[in-house]
Amino acid sequence: MNLAELKNLEDTSTLSIALQALCEDRRGDWDRAHTLSQEANNRDGDWVHAYLHRKEGDIGNAGYWYARAGRDPQGADVSLEAEWDTIATELLGRSE
Repeated sequence: MNLAELKNLEDTSTLSIALQALCEDRRGDWDRAHTLSQEANNRDGDWVHAYLHRKEGDIGNAGYWYARAGRDPQGADVSLEAEWDTIATELLGRSE
């Protein structure tokens, strides 16, 4: 599966929980995405969790989750869309 296919995927049940969370975010359900990112209980979920708090504007909380994910915090020079694409691309690469 590629990024374009993921962005248009209707049934995400076969994806990792972290990817499901990203898809829920893309659909506009931040709360569901947040819940799923926590349920993942791994570094991928933590990365999505960080992104979601960055999107929410809670930079302090996002920083905590970036650290848990072992990732550098994203700065203002990286758009949310670009970060979403980066996360999704990396997670898709692991699922093949």
